[in-house]
Order: sequence, then structure tokens, then C-alpha cells
Amino acid sequence: MNKKLPLTESVEDYLESILVLSEQLDHVRSVDVASYLGFSKPSVSHAVKLLQEEGLLQIDPKKYLILTENGKEVAQSTYRRHLFFSEMLENIGVPRDIAQKDACRIEHIISEETFEAIQNFYQKAEQLESKRSDDSN
Repeated sequence: MNKKLPLTESVEDYLESILVLSEQLDHVRSVDVASYLGFSKPSVSHAVKLLQEEGLLQIDPKKYLILTENGKEVAQSTYRRHLFFSEMLENIGVPRDIAQKDACRIEHIISEETFEAIQNFYQKAEQLESKRSDDSN
């Protein structure tokens, strides 16, 4: 019986790392993911097998990792949150390294509804600030 793999922080991190690496490299291998995340190769191999079993990842004959549509969707959603929160935190004065670490934590615990509400609020606030700047000139 095949249990559904929950979308845990770890699963999202693996998928996100494969997405990011696929934008930087021609082909992504398990060793690239291990290096990127700072995990052992056996640990990554085990995770890759689980991701493949769940249909989130494919492995081609040359052992390159390829996100499936479902895997890509999860990875892009996680990465979009990461980019948003790291930029937002930096904009309010949080040092870049701390903003990156905190964004990585926030991206996993927040619901899609709350993320969209924060994103909309932040965009409206930026638009108001931009309008104020234009009006004062």
C-alpha cells in the first residue's frame, strides 16, 4: 500500500532546491542537491526515491533529476514564497543572511490564503508609498 507523502518542509526544500539548481545547471543530479542543501548523498538518494515514488520527480537514464508537473508546481509555490519573504524582510532592514533563513522558515508554515493576503497587502502598501512619493514631487 502506497501512502501519500506529506508536503513537509523537507519535501518542499528538496523540490525547491531542484528547481533552483535546474535554473543554474544544465542537468541536476542527486550530488548537486546534496551539495546545495548540505546533506549526505545517501540522505538525498533516499529522498529522491520517495519523491519519485510520489510522482513529484522523474529520474532519466543518465540519473538526472527532472521535476514532474506536480513537483514543479510545489517547488514554484515554495520558491515564490521564499523570494517574496526574503525581499520583504530585507526591505524592512533585516540583514540578507537572516532574511534568507527566516524566509525559508516562513515559506513552509504559512497557508496559501494567508500568503496571498500578506502579498496583496504588501503590494497595496508599496503602491500607496509610490503614490505618496509621486505626489510630493
